[in-house]
Amino acid sequence: MQGLMQQHQLLISSIITHAARHHGDGEIVSRRNDGSLARTTYRVIEERARRLVSVLRALGVMPGDRVGTLAMNSDRHMELYYAISGMGAVCNTINPRLLPDDIAYIIDHAEDGVLFCDPQFLPLVQAVAPKVKSLRTVVVLDERVPKADLPLPLHAYEELMAEMTAIPEWPQFDENTASGLCYTSGTTGRPKGVLYSHRACLLHAFSINMADVVGLKATDRALAIVPMFHVNAWGIPYAAPMVGASLLMPGMGLDAPSLLSLMNEERATMSAGVPTVWMNLLNHLRGTGQRPATIRRIMIGGSAMPRALMEAFQEMGIRVHQGWGMTESSPVVAVNAPKPQCLALEGEAQVSRRCAQGRVLFGTDVRAVDDAGNEVPWDGKTAGHMEFRGPWIASGYYRMAPNEGEWFPSGDVGVIDKDGFVTLTDRSKDLIKSGGEWISSIAIENIAVAHPDVAEAAAIAVPHEKWGERPLLIVVPRPGCMPDPDVLREFCRGKLPDWSLPDKVVIADSIPHGATGKILKTELRKLYGQA
Repeated sequence: MQGLMQQHQLLISSIITHAARHHGDGEIVSRRNDGSLARTTYRVIEERARRLVSVLRALGVMPGDRVGTLAMNSDRHMELYYAISGMGAVCNTINPRLLPDDIAYIIDHAEDGVLFCDPQFLPLVQAVAPKVKSLRTVVVLDERVPKADLPLPLHAYEELMAEMTAIPEWPQFDENTASGLCYTSGTTGRPKGVLYSHRACLLHAFSINMADVVGLKATDRALAIVPMFHVNAWGIPYAAPMVGASLLMPGMGLDAPSLLSLMNEERATMSAGVPTVWMNLLNHLRGTGQRPATIRRIMIGGSAMPRALMEAFQEMGIRVHQGWGMTESSPVVAVNAPKPQCLALEGEAQVSRRCAQGRVLFGTDVRAVDDAGNEVPWDGKTAGHMEFRGPWIASGYYRMAPNEGEWFPSGDVGVIDKDGFVTLTDRSKDLIKSGGEWISSIAIENIAVAHPDVAEAAAIAVPHEKWGERPLLIVVPRPGCMPDPDVLREFCRGKLPDWSLPDKVVIADSIPHGATGKILKTELRKLYGQA
């Protein structure tokens, strides 16, 4: 026997429809490039998103097509989020911090036919457009068409919007339809695409709106610092309108003074971002004596939260929650919210628990396994490879073979204690995570060994107070050569994004190898981990 319940598909368009109908006056405040603030509401966003569907159709976009965005957080990017997925197409959010070659690869691999970009990224588009076969149209998110040397039709967003009328209602289709595509460089080699569904995004938004997670309310004013090209801004553009919380969009203003100004002027009550952002803000607060006036809680993710950061904000009366996940998990899988028994902890025990990655959200599950795939005990001591599963966890990568089994390997190594709290201890892959951005050690090594004076190279992560981790490059010279460390570092410039350049280069007589000939990076970390 089946229940007598109505059947409604879980579609992303239903979020903005609900927001417009029941929280129509909820604000979206966006900082433009000139520093001015643009104000709109969920009611207006929803109508404009329906009008944008008409624009997309006029540009030849069909259901299932991929549409690229190269943009920061703004009301216009929000409209794209809802219009593209709402019509049944796929919103491919592209990280503008990547190398042009990787951006060209992503557009080409996704087969984006139309690309929307912020004006400041137009030079980047000009650089990659000739390398991309699929791209046929570019739309600049501005009032008018700027001057540009582009071998493609170029349109202004607002001019296109002015020519169209809104579709009368949102299309209905299966909730498992693809909605978004985000490429991660969190593994070696080329970026890999994670293809989200409507159902997954809605369930994730429901989950992070629980009280122990982000816990947004209609009275909140959420400052979305995490970029919308980073895993759907951790789901905040869906979770906020779901409950009617106002959204504050910083645009390019991610420096500490700009963020503090927006926080205080617009009365932000919560925010989310990577540790680097909060360390920069903390240093600014210490240097100026200023304070966030209305912020009461922040969520930190992307890399491990420094203990000093948590303690500093706690002294200001701001609750800090750490979350754990990755692009492949939409991203939140665990969050550090206390259980009743945690409240009894004191001193170092409480601090250690607060610095853990947290406990698993309903809907997902996590385990740690040994090299043979056997689950290790939850004793807080036995480390294993962290894996997770759930309805917003990827089953594989776009246009690649599906993942084997129901558990997805995170690439992290950690322990789980008796209360179910996850603490990461290492990474199974030798990636470096700096300021929330992944840096491939192999990419650095491949460039370094191309230098004529270098015989062998290895890159490892070393702790950094500001960025969490930074790359250190260790090289063995060719016989008879003595390369200059500064010259080697400059040799990498232009071949890597500037933020991926090794901070320091060490010249070594040899690099340790294992029995199979692989470099022993565990030994390198022991030798140079505090360099």
